[in-house]
Amino acid sequence: MAITAADVKKLRDLTDAPMMDCKKALEEASGDIDRAKDILREKGAAAGQKKAGRATKEGIAKVAVSDDSKTAAGIIVECETDFVSRNDDFKAMVDTMVNGMLAAGRAGGDVEVDGQTIDGHISDAVGRIRENIQLRAAEFYKAGEGEKLAAYNHHDGKWASVIVYSGDGDDAAKQVAVQIVAFKPSFLTKDEVPADVINKEMEVQKARAIEEGKTPEMAENIAKGRINKEFYKEQVLLEQPIYLDQKMTVSDYLKQNGGITIKSYSLLAVGMSGEGTEED
Repeated sequence: MAITAADVKKLRDLTDAPMMDCKKALEEASGDIDRAKDILREKGAAAGQKKAGRATKEGIAKVAVSDDSKTAAGIIVECETDFVSRNDDFKAMVDTMVNGMLAAGRAGGDVEVDGQTIDGHISDAVGRIRENIQLRAAEFYKAGEGEKLAAYNHHDGKWASVIVYSGDGDDAAKQVAVQIVAFKPSFLTKDEVPADVINKEMEVQKARAIEEGKTPEMAENIAKGRINKEFYKEQVLLEQPIYLDQKMTVSDYLKQNGGITIKSYSLLAVGMSGEGTEED
């Protein structure tokens, strides 16, 4: 059966695969469009396996929140080049997937969006784009009784955050979501910092003080002071200076702007699977 340019264009419109790949798939399928689509998907999966070892240093992290602020979905999709991550089609694919997970009420590569699984969408994208593309993280968040969710997606697409909070002060919650992306805390409160982390930091700061010429006894006190004045302000969200006013901590900012309580947070970023903390 002769393969016409119209046939190739039709398959191209349906799959967004390269023209030559569409032509070869149609020839292999003897002109059967549906079979040709399956062939392209199979070749995309095979290409994905070959490219799976390539480093994925670029991509998009994105959070979508429901209209009632009670559920959210977060996703990290990584690729090899910044050229691809900035492509409108790649951005649209990530948006489709994260909003599809939000609508489905769960996250994961097996979630169906527009009649195809997330993994299937990625496999097709590999076949079209010819890069290693990976679903690095897929998370679903639910607010408890009396709680809400707030999120922030950074303009470069590489960072996103979501927080669970209670109380009034939706705008303040959104500002804290920005804070998380801007200053990337490791812990929510001082109480949740593990003892071994504090002990290690104490040793570092004591060694620093001794190097500065202080006695071991003085170094001990100096180390304790630096943990309070430096370590906590860098690593603990509620102790950090709020980005809106460096003279005010996040905790004080919340007290003055609705008095909300941050229950937990998550930070998603290209290059990592995601991290967060939860208050018991």
